[in-house]
Amino acid sequence: MAQWWNRTEARDWLDRLERFSLDELAAEAEAKTIAAHGAVVTYSRKVFIPLTKLCRDVCHYCTFAHRPSQLTAPFLEPEEVLEIARAGEQRGCREALFTLGDQPEARYSAARRWLDERGFASTLDYLAHVAALVLEETSLLPHLNPGIMTAADYEKLRPVSASMGLMLESTSDRLCAKGMPHYGSPDKIPEVRLKSLRDAGEAKVPFTTGLLIGIGETRLERVEALLAIRDLHARHGHIQEVIIQNFRAKTGTLMAATPDIGLDEHLWTTAAARLILQAEMVVQAPPNLQPGQLGKLIRAGVNDWGGVSPVTLDHVNPEAPWPHLEQLETQTEEAGRHLRQRLAIGPAFARAPGLWTDEALQPRIRRAIDARGLPRDSDWHPGTGGAIPEGPMSIGIGGDKEIRIALGRVEHGEELGAFHIERMFGAEGRDFERICRVADELRHDRVGDTVTHVINRNINYTNICLYRCGFCAFSKGSTKSERGPAYNIDHAEIARRTVEARERGASEVCLQGGIHPSYDGNTYRGIVQAVKDAVPDMHVHAFSPLEVHHGATTLGLDYEDYLASLKECGLATLPGTAAEILSDDIRDIICPDKLSTGEWLAVMQAAHKVGLKTTSTIMFGHVETYAHWATHLLRLRELQMETGGFTEFVPLPFVHMEAPNWRRGQTRSGPTWRETVLMHAVSRIALDGAIPNIQVSWVKLGPEGAARILQAGANDLGGTLMDESITRAAGGVNGQEFGVPEMRALAHGIGRRLQERTTVYGLATGETVA
Repeated sequence: MAQWWNRTEARDWLDRLERFSLDELAAEAEAKTIAAHGAVVTYSRKVFIPLTKLCRDVCHYCTFAHRPSQLTAPFLEPEEVLEIARAGEQRGCREALFTLGDQPEARYSAARRWLDERGFASTLDYLAHVAALVLEETSLLPHLNPGIMTAADYEKLRPVSASMGLMLESTSDRLCAKGMPHYGSPDKIPEVRLKSLRDAGEAKVPFTTGLLIGIGETRLERVEALLAIRDLHARHGHIQEVIIQNFRAKTGTLMAATPDIGLDEHLWTTAAARLILQAEMVVQAPPNLQPGQLGKLIRAGVNDWGGVSPVTLDHVNPEAPWPHLEQLETQTEEAGRHLRQRLAIGPAFARAPGLWTDEALQPRIRRAIDARGLPRDSDWHPGTGGAIPEGPMSIGIGGDKEIRIALGRVEHGEELGAFHIERMFGAEGRDFERICRVADELRHDRVGDTVTHVINRNINYTNICLYRCGFCAFSKGSTKSERGPAYNIDHAEIARRTVEARERGASEVCLQGGIHPSYDGNTYRGIVQAVKDAVPDMHVHAFSPLEVHHGATTLGLDYEDYLASLKECGLATLPGTAAEILSDDIRDIICPDKLSTGEWLAVMQAAHKVGLKTTSTIMFGHVETYAHWATHLLRLRELQMETGGFTEFVPLPFVHMEAPNWRRGQTRSGPTWRETVLMHAVSRIALDGAIPNIQVSWVKLGPEGAARILQAGANDLGGTLMDESITRAAGGVNGQEFGVPEMRALAHGIGRRLQERTTVYGLATGETVA
């Protein structure tokens, strides 16, 4: 790793940067920002908790630090801390930012006595106590800025904080000399601060750091500091954001007469940070220290505003009030970006809490976020029956050039790659609206304006299963399962339900179940035969790839031979369930003993080869990312272009309420509404020319949700599904059956007509469009 004192690279960087005008640097920085982060600019809604304003350092520009005689008490009491935190919670805050002076007990006896009287060994010991109280008593996540910390300190504080921070400020020893701003401040020695940042990385702490510019440093010294941060992050991966904070002179300090650094110099350093640091790095500027200039900061590379409080002032810069959140959103959108709240832990780190946070914090973080690692944008969850969010997903302009490029390619009939598919899943504002509009236009062009459905019945013949998929609340391990009674119905009951289905107008029975320990390949043949014996012309839509895999392997047959034998018995089509996410790194987490991605695709390929059409699915909103969604769609498309055997694509939002892995705190709480809409819309776009039909699950989304999705690329409502049980086992509240009159009313409500279809999308016999 390059050392921070290696000036050769720093001079090279400075020479390179100074060859260009500020406008040229900003243009390059903006392009790099958009390429890596899209059009979203984040902020954290927080409360600022100044636990103590005592500090052993004497920085010449600081008004935060006080003497004991200037304070009513050395520390805030626990009740005062909780009062601030609760006030923030009521105003929608998610972060409790603890800022405090560095080791005040080392300088002030008043601090030492206060801690001793309450049984605390140090300021950090007390900090751990009150941060734990905030976690226990509120929904806020603590972010800690307590100054210099050792490896032992990080170990103590990590269980009670989502992230921590320490401004590097500068790597210049010159600033610690007599007469300079850091003279007399032992904690500002660069080597000390760098060691603390390194220890944070080794402790796997998501960390905020940055530069304080305009205190007497040179451009070369700023570049050196940025290179130091870059190299630390390259080694440990723990820097969640880098702040470029401009010096503001404050009355009553030794630097009161020092001029504030100019805007152009702030912009130059911001652009330098964006160009020097890794592409994924978050670059932040405090929005209250450059009022009216936020658009210029965005164009120079900023993609985060840090913590902004609707409750407390900025105790470090009390002369600079926070902008109102409405103003912050307006100015951000005027720059062509979308303002989005984040947690105290940055999005990239929130997506991997198992690596970056204490086990006790992980469920809280996972349940709070979407697949980007940003907070959920509403209280809506699949399967709960909650109201669909009203109005557009967001306001503002479409600021993502890559999304515009992607949609332009689609209009010219080009296939999209993983990068652009993934990018579309992050769409906001008019980008979101444009994707939905293009998807709906493609739906109209490819399959017309009728809403299709099939009349069918679900027959889940057993819920006893050898597998332990973490998301499944349907399967039971034995007849003594704690999650409800287990069952294994016989052929006579299968036949009875089939006859009843026909009497109620069904053209299809859909048969799936758990992998019962007594089942083999002949079991599934017998199930098909029971249906055909009862109603010879009933369409048998049965057996997920997992069941096919189990049946084939128990008989020692390859997939093709076994599927051919099922077809001879009367099997007509296969449901494409058990796909979950077609990436083995995710399957290893949510269903480690289930068939692999390759095996799922091989079963589908074999089915298509022997003349069996199948559906295809995705189960999304648990532990996967948008990159996994893109990969999934591309793998389906690739197989479809080879075989042509998929009749439809069915997005299945994860219903979390009774899922075992959610109850253990191991997953997110299903997709957000924005993500659910985009899954259907983007799949219509990404699969255009391959899979013609996109189905919406009324079971997961309810009638209102299904109606909205039908206007964003979907064209099919699936089946009436008498006896739906899998989603209800997961906690879903929608009914067991959605009848034709209800479907017709839904379609008419969005100005469309309803049409019954066959399983393979033919026109049902004698059925008219209504």
